[in-house]
Amino acid sequence: MLEATASPHAKRLALREALASGSLVRAPGAFNPLSARLVEDKGFEAVYISGAVISADLALPDIGLTTLTEVAQRAAQIARVTDLPALVDADTGFGEPMNAARTVQIMEDAGVAGLHIEDQVNPKRCGHLDGKEVVDVTTAARRIRAAVQGRRDDAFLVMARTDVRGVDGIDAACERARALVDAGADAIFPEAMGTLEEFAAIRRAVDVPILANMTEFGKSELFPHQALADVGVNLVIHPVSLLRSAMGAAERALDVLAADGTLEAVVGGMQTRARLYELVDYEAYAAFDDSIATFDLRDTRS
Repeated sequence: MLEATASPHAKRLALREALASGSLVRAPGAFNPLSARLVEDKGFEAVYISGAVISADLALPDIGLTTLTEVAQRAAQIARVTDLPALVDADTGFGEPMNAARTVQIMEDAGVAGLHIEDQVNPKRCGHLDGKEVVDVTTAARRIRAAVQGRRDDAFLVMARTDVRGVDGIDAACERARALVDAGADAIFPEAMGTLEEFAAIRRAVDVPILANMTEFGKSELFPHQALADVGVNLVIHPVSLLRSAMGAAERALDVLAADGTLEAVVGGMQTRARLYELVDYEAYAAFDDSIATFDLRDTRS
Protein backbone atom coordinates (compact mmCIF):
# COMPACT_ATOMS: atom_id res chain seq x y z
CA MET A 1 0.00 0.00 0.00
CA LEU A 2 1.19 3.53 -0.90
CA GLU A 3 4.88 2.64 -1.24
CA ALA A 4 7.16 -0.27 -2.04
CA THR A 5 8.35 -2.13 1.04
CA ALA A 6 11.97 -2.51 -0.14
CA SER A 7 14.30 0.47 0.21
CA PRO A 8 16.06 1.91 -2.87
CA HIS A 9 19.39 0.59 -1.57
CA ALA A 10 17.94 -2.89 -1.08
CA LYS A 11 16.57 -2.87 -4.63
CA ARG A 12 19.97 -1.82 -5.97
CA LEU A 13 21.65 -4.67 -4.14
CA ALA A 14 18.99 -7.04 -5.46
CA LEU A 15 19.70 -5.98 -9.04
CA ARG A 16 23.43 -6.50 -8.65
CA GLU A 17 22.88 -9.89 -7.05
CA ALA A 18 20.52 -10.92 -9.83
CA LEU A 19 23.00 -9.86 -12.52
CA ALA A 20 25.71 -11.92 -10.81
CA SER A 21 23.50 -14.96 -10.34
CA GLY A 22 24.04 -16.57 -13.73
CA SER A 23 20.32 -16.40 -14.53
CA LEU A 24 18.85 -14.04 -17.11
CA VAL A 25 17.19 -11.00 -15.52
CA ARG A 26 13.97 -10.12 -17.37
CA ALA A 27 12.86 -6.48 -17.32
CA PRO A 28 9.72 -5.57 -19.27
CA GLY A 29 9.26 -1.86 -19.79
CA ALA A 30 6.61 -0.14 -17.66
CA PHE A 31 4.87 2.86 -19.19
CA ASN A 32 3.28 3.94 -15.90
CA PRO A 33 3.20 2.87 -12.24
CA LEU A 34 0.23 0.54 -12.72
CA SER A 35 1.98 -1.41 -15.47
CA ALA A 36 5.03 -1.70 -13.19
CA ARG A 37 2.76 -3.31 -10.59
CA LEU A 38 1.64 -5.75 -13.26
CA VAL A 39 5.24 -6.60 -14.21
CA GLU A 40 5.95 -7.43 -10.57
CA ASP A 41 2.72 -9.39 -10.17
CA LYS A 42 3.62 -11.57 -13.16
CA GLY A 43 6.90 -12.63 -11.59
CA PHE A 44 9.55 -10.74 -13.53
CA GLU A 45 12.84 -9.83 -11.90
CA ALA A 46 13.13 -6.13 -12.77
CA VAL A 47 11.32 -3.29 -14.48
CA TYR A 48 12.67 -1.06 -17.22
CA ILE A 49 11.82 2.61 -17.76
CA SER A 50 12.32 3.53 -21.40
CA GLY A 51 13.13 7.00 -22.66
CA ALA A 52 11.30 6.16 -25.88
CA VAL A 53 8.18 5.28 -23.87
CA ILE A 54 8.30 8.49 -21.86
CA SER A 55 8.69 10.47 -25.09
CA ALA A 56 5.81 8.63 -26.73
CA ASP A 57 3.63 9.06 -23.66
CA LEU A 58 4.14 12.83 -24.06
CA ALA A 59 3.33 12.50 -27.80
CA LEU A 60 6.94 13.38 -28.67
CA PRO A 61 9.42 11.57 -30.92
CA ASP A 62 12.41 9.93 -29.29
CA ILE A 63 14.96 12.56 -30.36
CA GLY A 64 16.15 13.95 -27.04
CA LEU A 65 13.25 16.31 -26.35
CA THR A 66 12.41 15.06 -22.87
CA THR A 67 14.11 16.65 -19.89
CA LEU A 68 15.84 15.20 -16.85
CA THR A 69 12.98 16.50 -14.71
CA GLU A 70 10.34 14.70 -16.79
CA VAL A 71 12.23 11.42 -16.87
CA ALA A 72 13.10 11.52 -13.16
CA GLN A 73 9.50 12.27 -12.22
CA ARG A 74 8.17 9.25 -14.11
CA ALA A 75 11.01 7.09 -12.78
CA ALA A 76 10.18 8.08 -9.21
CA GLN A 77 6.48 7.35 -9.74
CA ILE A 78 7.30 3.86 -11.00
CA ALA A 79 10.00 3.05 -8.43
CA ARG A 80 7.66 4.09 -5.62
CA VAL A 81 5.07 1.39 -6.27
CA THR A 82 7.15 -1.73 -6.88
CA ASP A 83 9.67 -3.80 -4.94
CA LEU A 84 11.38 -4.67 -8.21
CA PRO A 85 14.62 -2.87 -9.07
CA ALA A 86 14.07 -0.32 -11.83
CA LEU A 87 16.57 0.53 -14.55
CA VAL A 88 16.00 3.88 -16.27
CA ASP A 89 17.08 5.20 -19.66
CA ALA A 90 19.00 8.45 -19.06
CA ASP A 91 19.77 9.16 -22.72
CA THR A 92 23.13 10.93 -23.02
CA GLY A 93 23.09 12.06 -19.39
CA PHE A 94 21.13 15.17 -20.35
CA GLY A 95 24.16 17.25 -21.25
CA GLU A 96 27.88 17.33 -20.64
CA PRO A 97 29.78 15.06 -18.19
CA MET A 98 28.90 17.31 -15.26
CA ASN A 99 25.23 16.90 -16.20
CA ALA A 100 25.72 13.13 -16.22
CA ALA A 101 26.97 13.27 -12.63
CA ARG A 102 23.94 15.30 -11.58
CA THR A 103 21.65 12.94 -13.49
CA VAL A 104 22.93 10.03 -11.39
CA GLN A 105 22.18 11.88 -8.16
CA ILE A 106 18.70 12.89 -9.32
CA MET A 107 17.97 9.29 -10.27
CA GLU A 108 19.30 8.06 -6.94
CA ASP A 109 16.83 10.42 -5.28
CA ALA A 110 14.09 9.02 -7.53
CA GLY A 111 14.66 5.60 -6.01
CA VAL A 112 15.67 3.65 -9.10
CA ALA A 113 18.31 0.91 -9.00
CA GLY A 114 20.37 2.13 -11.92
CA LEU A 115 20.53 3.93 -15.23
CA HIS A 116 22.25 3.78 -18.58
CA ILE A 117 23.97 6.61 -20.41
CA GLU A 118 24.74 6.37 -24.10
CA ASP A 119 27.46 7.58 -26.43
CA GLN A 120 25.36 9.28 -29.07
CA VAL A 121 25.83 12.87 -30.10
CA ASN A 122 23.51 15.13 -28.13
CA PRO A 123 20.59 15.44 -28.92
CA LYS A 124 20.25 11.71 -29.46
CA ARG A 125 17.75 9.72 -31.49
CA CYS A 126 16.13 6.32 -31.14
CA GLY A 127 18.80 3.64 -31.21
CA HIS A 128 17.03 1.71 -33.96
CA LEU A 129 16.85 4.60 -36.42
CA ASP A 130 19.37 5.11 -39.19
CA GLY A 131 21.63 8.15 -39.28
CA LYS A 132 22.85 7.99 -35.68
CA GLU A 133 26.05 9.75 -34.71
CA VAL A 134 28.28 8.85 -31.79
CA VAL A 135 30.77 10.90 -29.85
CA ASP A 136 34.44 9.99 -29.77
CA VAL A 137 35.62 7.44 -27.25
CA THR A 138 37.21 10.07 -25.00
CA THR A 139 33.92 11.97 -24.64
CA ALA A 140 31.96 8.75 -24.11
CA ALA A 141 34.36 7.66 -21.38
CA ARG A 142 34.18 11.07 -19.70
CA ARG A 143 30.40 10.77 -19.45
CA ILE A 144 30.64 7.40 -17.72
CA ARG A 145 33.51 8.44 -15.49
CA ALA A 146 31.56 11.51 -14.36
CA ALA A 147 28.43 9.43 -13.74
CA VAL A 148 30.37 6.98 -11.57
CA GLN A 149 32.01 9.80 -9.64
CA GLY A 150 28.62 11.44 -9.10
CA ARG A 151 26.89 8.53 -7.39
CA ARG A 152 26.60 8.48 -3.61
CA ASP A 153 25.31 4.91 -3.24
CA ASP A 154 27.93 2.45 -4.47
CA ALA A 155 25.17 -0.07 -5.14
CA PHE A 156 23.59 2.20 -7.77
CA LEU A 157 24.24 0.63 -11.18
CA VAL A 158 25.87 2.81 -13.85
CA MET A 159 25.45 1.11 -17.20
CA ALA A 160 27.05 2.38 -20.42
CA ARG A 161 25.15 2.08 -23.66
CA THR A 162 27.03 2.17 -26.94
CA ASP A 163 25.44 2.79 -30.34
CA VAL A 164 28.70 2.31 -32.24
CA ARG A 165 27.65 -0.97 -33.84
CA GLY A 166 25.13 0.83 -36.06
CA VAL A 167 27.78 3.33 -37.13
CA ASP A 168 31.10 1.46 -37.37
CA GLY A 169 30.27 -2.22 -36.87
CA ILE A 170 30.63 -4.90 -34.22
CA ASP A 171 34.43 -4.73 -33.85
CA ALA A 172 34.17 -1.02 -33.02
CA ALA A 173 31.36 -1.81 -30.57
CA CYS A 174 33.56 -4.34 -28.76
CA GLU A 175 36.40 -1.84 -28.57
CA ARG A 176 34.07 0.89 -27.28
CA ALA A 177 32.57 -1.48 -24.70
CA ARG A 178 36.03 -2.23 -23.30
CA ALA A 179 36.83 1.48 -23.06
CA LEU A 180 33.57 2.16 -21.22
CA VAL A 181 34.26 -0.61 -18.71
CA ASP A 182 37.72 0.89 -18.18
CA ALA A 183 35.95 4.21 -17.47
CA GLY A 184 34.01 2.55 -14.64
CA ALA A 185 30.82 1.19 -16.23
CA ASP A 186 29.20 -1.55 -14.15
CA ALA A 187 27.45 -3.05 -17.18
CA ILE A 188 27.25 -2.63 -20.96
CA PHE A 189 24.22 -2.08 -23.19
CA PRO A 190 25.25 -2.77 -26.81
CA GLU A 191 22.44 -1.26 -28.86
CA ALA A 192 20.97 -2.69 -32.07
CA MET A 193 22.85 -5.97 -32.25
CA GLY A 194 22.03 -7.91 -35.39
CA THR A 195 22.80 -11.51 -34.43
CA LEU A 196 23.35 -13.73 -31.44
CA GLU A 197 27.01 -13.95 -32.42
CA GLU A 198 27.28 -10.18 -32.02
CA PHE A 199 26.01 -10.50 -28.45
CA ALA A 200 28.54 -13.29 -27.96
CA ALA A 201 31.29 -11.00 -29.26
CA ILE A 202 30.38 -8.34 -26.70
CA ARG A 203 30.33 -11.05 -24.02
CA ARG A 204 33.87 -12.05 -24.95
CA ALA A 205 35.02 -8.42 -24.99
CA VAL A 206 34.01 -7.47 -21.43
CA ASP A 207 33.69 -9.15 -18.04
CA VAL A 208 30.71 -7.13 -16.76
CA PRO A 209 26.99 -7.85 -17.26
CA ILE A 210 25.56 -7.13 -20.72
CA LEU A 211 22.04 -6.17 -21.76
CA ALA A 212 19.96 -7.20 -24.77
CA ASN A 213 17.29 -4.86 -26.10
CA MET A 214 14.44 -6.88 -27.57
CA THR A 215 12.35 -4.07 -29.02
CA GLU A 216 9.79 -4.83 -31.69
CA PHE A 217 10.14 -3.35 -35.21
CA GLY A 218 13.83 -2.59 -34.61
CA LYS A 219 17.20 -3.69 -35.94
CA SER A 220 17.45 -6.78 -33.71
CA GLU A 221 15.64 -10.05 -34.22
CA LEU A 222 13.41 -10.93 -31.26
CA PHE A 223 15.60 -13.67 -29.85
CA PRO A 224 14.07 -15.97 -27.18
CA HIS A 225 15.27 -15.54 -23.63
CA GLN A 226 17.02 -18.90 -23.56
CA ALA A 227 18.99 -18.09 -26.71
CA LEU A 228 20.17 -14.84 -25.16
CA ALA A 229 21.14 -16.57 -21.93
CA ASP A 230 23.07 -19.18 -23.90
CA VAL A 231 25.38 -16.51 -25.38
CA GLY A 232 26.00 -14.87 -22.02
CA VAL A 233 23.45 -12.06 -21.88
CA ASN A 234 22.63 -11.13 -18.27
CA LEU A 235 19.68 -8.75 -18.67
CA VAL A 236 16.97 -8.47 -21.32
CA ILE A 237 14.60 -5.54 -21.72
CA HIS A 238 11.35 -5.28 -23.67
CA PRO A 239 11.17 -1.50 -23.51
CA VAL A 240 8.10 -0.50 -25.52
CA SER A 241 6.18 -3.79 -25.64
CA LEU A 242 3.54 -3.00 -23.01
CA LEU A 243 2.89 0.48 -24.40
CA ARG A 244 2.53 -0.92 -27.91
CA SER A 245 0.19 -3.63 -26.67
CA ALA A 246 -1.91 -1.18 -24.68
CA MET A 247 -2.09 1.38 -27.49
CA GLY A 248 -2.95 -1.32 -30.01
CA ALA A 249 -5.83 -2.45 -27.83
CA ALA A 250 -6.95 1.14 -27.27
CA GLU A 251 -6.96 1.84 -31.00
CA ARG A 252 -9.00 -1.27 -31.75
CA ALA A 253 -11.47 -0.37 -29.00
CA LEU A 254 -11.93 3.14 -30.40
CA ASP A 255 -12.56 1.68 -33.85
CA VAL A 256 -15.27 -0.56 -32.37
CA LEU A 257 -16.78 2.36 -30.45
CA ALA A 258 -16.86 4.53 -33.56
CA ALA A 259 -18.44 1.78 -35.64
CA ASP A 260 -20.88 0.27 -33.12
CA GLY A 261 -21.62 3.10 -30.71
CA THR A 262 -20.87 0.70 -27.83
CA LEU A 263 -17.89 -1.24 -26.50
CA GLU A 264 -19.95 -4.31 -25.63
CA ALA A 265 -18.06 -6.40 -28.21
CA VAL A 266 -14.64 -5.82 -26.60
CA VAL A 267 -15.49 -5.81 -22.89
CA GLY A 268 -14.31 -9.40 -22.62
CA GLY A 269 -10.78 -8.34 -23.49
CA MET A 270 -10.64 -5.53 -20.93
CA GLN A 271 -9.04 -5.69 -17.51
CA THR A 272 -11.89 -6.20 -15.05
CA ARG A 273 -12.70 -3.80 -12.28
CA ALA A 274 -11.84 -6.53 -9.76
CA ARG A 275 -8.40 -7.06 -11.30
CA LEU A 276 -7.70 -3.32 -11.32
CA TYR A 277 -8.68 -3.10 -7.65
CA GLU A 278 -6.38 -6.03 -6.90
CA LEU A 279 -3.40 -4.32 -8.54
CA VAL A 280 -3.95 -1.00 -6.77
CA ASP A 281 -4.62 -2.89 -3.49
CA TYR A 282 -7.98 -1.36 -2.64
CA GLU A 283 -8.47 -3.92 0.12
CA ALA A 284 -5.34 -2.80 1.99
CA TYR A 285 -6.46 0.82 1.84
CA ALA A 286 -9.87 -0.14 3.18
CA ALA A 287 -8.30 -2.09 6.04
CA PHE A 288 -5.87 0.72 6.82
CA ASP A 289 -8.55 3.24 7.68
CA ASP A 290 -12.15 2.17 7.28
CA SER A 291 -13.31 5.56 8.47
CA ILE A 292 -11.89 7.08 5.28
CA ALA A 293 -11.94 4.21 2.80
CA THR A 294 -15.60 3.28 3.03
CA PHE A 295 -16.01 1.74 -0.42
CA ASP A 296 -17.49 -1.78 -0.72
CA LEU A 297 -15.33 -4.22 -2.69
CA ARG A 298 -17.87 -7.01 -2.85
CA ASP A 299 -19.79 -5.80 -5.91
CA THR A 300 -17.32 -4.89 -8.64
CA ARG A 301 -19.21 -6.50 -11.53
CA SER A 302 -16.23 -8.64 -12.39
